[in-house]
Amino acid sequence: MPTPTLFSPLRLGGHDLPNRIFMAPLTRCRASEGHVPNPLMAEYYAQRASAGLIVAEATMIMEGNSAFYAEPGIYNEQQILGWRGVTDAVHATGGHIFLQLWHGGRACHPLFNGGAQPVAPSPIPITNDEVHTPEGKKPYATPRELRDDEIPGIVDGFLRAAENAKAAGFDGVEVHAANGYLIDSFLRDGSNRRTGRYGGSVENRSRLLFEVLEAITGVWGAERTAVRLSPLNSYNSMSDSDPVGLTAHLAKALSPLALAYLHVMRGDFLGEQSGDVLTPARAQFRGPLVANMGYTPAEAEAVIAGAGLDAVAFGTGFLANPDLPARIRSGAPLNAADPQTFYTPGAKGYTDYPTLA
Repeated sequence: MPTPTLFSPLRLGGHDLPNRIFMAPLTRCRASEGHVPNPLMAEYYAQRASAGLIVAEATMIMEGNSAFYAEPGIYNEQQILGWRGVTDAVHATGGHIFLQLWHGGRACHPLFNGGAQPVAPSPIPITNDEVHTPEGKKPYATPRELRDDEIPGIVDGFLRAAENAKAAGFDGVEVHAANGYLIDSFLRDGSNRRTGRYGGSVENRSRLLFEVLEAITGVWGAERTAVRLSPLNSYNSMSDSDPVGLTAHLAKALSPLALAYLHVMRGDFLGEQSGDVLTPARAQFRGPLVANMGYTPAEAEAVIAGAGLDAVAFGTGFLANPDLPARIRSGAPLNAADPQTFYTPGAKGYTDYPTLA
């Protein structure tokens, strides 16, 4: 077989993808009131449909669990219709798009949710940042510990969101089990101090993830269901005493499920934790492995050629370069991203980045 490159086709989730340059999920806070996707979002994603696969931004599975002021949801009919406009636009240009299903957990804030206290595996707040609210930056609230008898309701929320994502025309779903949000906060022992069925051992801490996956694969099939992990990322006050061991355990346990792919964030946004989590992930997970965080095109090319990864997801590269695959192929310079417009309303810094054409 020829050595794979970034531009080699990839069979994934029943789809033949044209390249291995994925668009990572990027929160952009452009949804309309009521967390409804809109035509501006459809334009944004359609501009980037030359990605091998787009993974759309973290999307609320349940009402009352907002962690940002204008993120999209997938829990009601209006949101389904809004997302249908996005998927139709992406498919019209030949693209493929998965939806990232997300519960914000302890990152949710009462000011976004009618005063409701956020929930988490343990009553441990986020302390290494503050949240942007309509009243300015505020400290995160101390979450309430979820009771075991409440967890089936969370799983049901993911199930219903998966059904809604199918109705909205997505090609598959990615379960957000990263970055300190609800599922990740169960996985890592720095945020999960509970006892019982969902705490203590790595098997117990992983239980929620596998219950969610069982529910979602009943809707989508394993071949169109994926998972994203961030074992090293300290964002949202996250840590684990053995991130490499956690990665190995999860990759081994996920492998028999024959998922569409496993998506691993290889590093730490804040540089507080380090380690090699991709080697154990590759050793234990037999399906397609995707990674992201700071890859250059040359590094991505090399790791795919060496069979270390099957695809690489680019975040800010796609944010600022709608035609990123064409730029990589031609060696053209990349647009620089403007962080001041990452989360601001409107088209500026969203749909106005220039293409080569």
